[in-house]
Amino acid sequence: MNDYGVLKSGTDIRGVAIASEGKPATLTEQAVADLAGAFALWLVERTGKARCKISVGRDSRLTGELFEKTIVSALGDCALEIYDCGLFSTPASFMTTKLPSMSADGAIMITASHHPKDINGLKFFTADGGVSGDELKEIIALANERKRIKPSSKSMVIKRDYMRLYCDTLSETIRKGTGLFMPLKGMKIVVDAGHGAGGFFADRVLASLGADVSASQFLEPDGTFPAHPPNPENAQAMESLKTRVTESGADLGIIFDADVDRCAVVTKDGTEVNRCRLIALAAAMVLPEHPGATIVTDSVTTEGLRKFIESIGGVQKRFKRGYRNVIDEAKRLCDSGTDAPLAIESSGHAAFAEHYFLDDGAYFIAKILIAFAHLYRHGGDLTDLIAGLETPLEEADLRLAFTGNDWRAAAEKIITRLNGISERMLKLSQDNYEGVRAYVSHADGYFIVRTSVHDPVLPIYIESNKPSGVLSIARFLYSFLNGFACLDCAPLAEYIQNYVPPQADGAADYVDTDEFRDYASVDKGNDNGNADF
Repeated sequence: MNDYGVLKSGTDIRGVAIASEGKPATLTEQAVADLAGAFALWLVERTGKARCKISVGRDSRLTGELFEKTIVSALGDCALEIYDCGLFSTPASFMTTKLPSMSADGAIMITASHHPKDINGLKFFTADGGVSGDELKEIIALANERKRIKPSSKSMVIKRDYMRLYCDTLSETIRKGTGLFMPLKGMKIVVDAGHGAGGFFADRVLASLGADVSASQFLEPDGTFPAHPPNPENAQAMESLKTRVTESGADLGIIFDADVDRCAVVTKDGTEVNRCRLIALAAAMVLPEHPGATIVTDSVTTEGLRKFIESIGGVQKRFKRGYRNVIDEAKRLCDSGTDAPLAIESSGHAAFAEHYFLDDGAYFIAKILIAFAHLYRHGGDLTDLIAGLETPLEEADLRLAFTGNDWRAAAEKIITRLNGISERMLKLSQDNYEGVRAYVSHADGYFIVRTSVHDPVLPIYIESNKPSGVLSIARFLYSFLNGFACLDCAPLAEYIQNYVPPQADGAADYVDTDEFRDYASVDKGNDNGNADF
């Protein structure tokens, strides 16, 4: 029997699609066919319809076209209506279930978001949204037994340029929000699609609204992603966009991930608006229409963000990382009578209640452009909306890779031990859902060490309002983490070695790192350097 459970990553399917030396393919054509067939059977049983409509599409990944053909073939004798949509975005995939011209019962999107070129995956949607983790388990169970709809008549396969309809809805959203037919006339806007599926936004949305998009870059789909990782969280990607915006004299820069469910922006002066700045911007746009509302975020956000949201009349609810987690919590709050119009992760997933709680990067940018058009006409910029957001004196954002196969078990052991140390010596956050979030009083800061939702890495975020406070905390973490053989601590060691204080005259406030550096030596688990992990 197959075990496709190993391909489950949260509410998605992800696996190695292109084999390499020492790295066999796990998401094979057979796996894709079995999972698609299982989804179709699950959908028919769920809806009770004898003839369901299913849309299929992909992003620009190298195996995308092959897997799309595999799915259409696998469903070919299931008496379905199949919309073969070709290259499109993950949000567009879901929206095929909403627009009356299609009204699909379900959708299959072939994507692995920002992951490397050898990885691919599947996302499944119904008209209620993406399948949940438990629903995905049901689909996987059917796939493991290779259960499918019994062959009957041939399915009807219809090729659709769905992106034309989707782009029309985005353009209409911006026109309606601004009250203008050509609301972007006179603006120069850079789009960076990272060679993913988001290149459509430049010509089919922005240019149609009057914008000059001539300085846009990496719009052509290319599954090797030669320019930079298609990821708004990636420093190289953001630096590339920032350089393009400032050198071209653009008014705004926009960046998407490979399947366009995440985004970020850069203002004309090169200010990066991503992560907590992006959350602050979204909150500033939403709260005037929803005074006193709750903004649901993941829990890896700064203290300054909480203060900002409260200062503009909102309430922040930190919740579990994972876009489905924050979305489901916002839905739960709304169902219980609490106004929660926005669910947003610091990674850039943003879902508005008014838009089916769909994490749609293009729709989020449409909302941003409505606000930007008003500011532009009055000589302002997006940074005006988040001017009150406090930023830390210094911060560090690192990723430590696991070297073993059972990285989740290793991460759990590390987090458990670090939590024990922090509970005894520091102050733990009371509203944290991600690993360990501990406050360090002498450094006037805190750290977050957590397990990644999808990747075999240990993300670390450190923030401090004292010169060298981040260095002090980094040394503490290195002293503890370097004892685990399963973890590559080189990035943390390199950060410590190359650390530069935020201000040259900060000696008077310099944190005494030596005392704190030794805290971790109190407890390493007493297992001889954690060699088993």
